[in-house]
Amino acid sequence: MTSDELILQKLNQIELKLDEQNLLQKSVLNFSEACRYLEISASHLYKLTSTRQIPHFCPQGKKLYFNRTELDTWLQRNRHNSTDEIDKEATDYINTHRR
Repeated sequence: MTSDELILQKLNQIELKLDEQNLLQKSVLNFSEACRYLEISASHLYKLTSTRQIPHFCPQGKKLYFNRTELDTWLQRNRHNSTDEIDKEATDYINTHRR
């Protein structure tokens, strides 16, 4: 690989990192940005919006927008406890419900 190719490759990597940083700075994402942010395909995101499984805005009836903090909340739903947390809950339950 020549030095020019290496420089171009590094510049492309820097550009991608800057795009990612800009995405994290925005509070409202358009459809394609939401796909990138969630790391899902456009068809999957369309399915989630059409079945109203994901929070979104459609101010003029065509374009879809997403609040980044609402997407973060949506991503963190249905949390599963770790084994240690389940063991602690079981121990606490037994200690409080002794007869």
